[in-house]
Amino acid sequence: MNAPNRKKDRLFAEQMLPGDFVFDEQVADVFEDMINRSVPGYSSIVAMVAILAESYTQANSKIYDLGCSLGGTTFAIAQQLPSTPCSIVAIDNSPAMISRMEKKRASLDITMAPIECRCEDILATEIFNASVVVLNFTLQFIEISERNRLIERVFAGMNSKGILILSEKIRFPDKKLNSLFVDLYHNFKGSMGYSQLEISQKRNALENVLIPETIDTHRNRLIQTGFSSFDVWFQCLNFASMVAFK
Repeated sequence: MNAPNRKKDRLFAEQMLPGDFVFDEQVADVFEDMINRSVPGYSSIVAMVAILAESYTQANSKIYDLGCSLGGTTFAIAQQLPSTPCSIVAIDNSPAMISRMEKKRASLDITMAPIECRCEDILATEIFNASVVVLNFTLQFIEISERNRLIERVFAGMNSKGILILSEKIRFPDKKLNSLFVDLYHNFKGSMGYSQLEISQKRNALENVLIPETIDTHRNRLIQTGFSSFDVWFQCLNFASMVAFK
């Protein structure tokens, strides 16, 4: 069922010319509905990320939400930490996303941690004094050749005992298993009200934009960067959320 005040995602409901997926005004307008109907367990991931942030935020440190989109995770964390002496830095390179996020922040009449919204490329973001860094379905949109550099920047800017929370669409090294989970995921999207045309057209639009990796690839990258611990805390179909400690 569509949540109140959530505009329904119908972007791929009509036959359209091929083109890459872009986080523009049209996508931002329906993104809340899109991600909740496209990522199994998304609301549970956001809620638990806020709890993890509460557990590992260090006093007078910063929390970074890199690729914050409309700020769903940012606001969940901020509300979880109403009196903790910390600040949250929310960054996205989509002006449409940041604009809507800032409007929502201004409309919220609740006590929460201070939030700084910035529209910039996370590859250029200066990260420092970070006890918590969140990459919630963000790394998958970064060029593969740039992913190591981003994780290295994150690691360098994190405090000792800091936590990285990384959520991603994943692929499986076994081709049969990967095909199985892709099929199951398409069935999931159908159960969420998407037509076969919508599923097909969005898949084609994302093909060259969202490049998933295996869990082992993520693990190896993080451990080689210097993180001391890594594990998966959530997985549903071909979506997973992972934690790593500095």
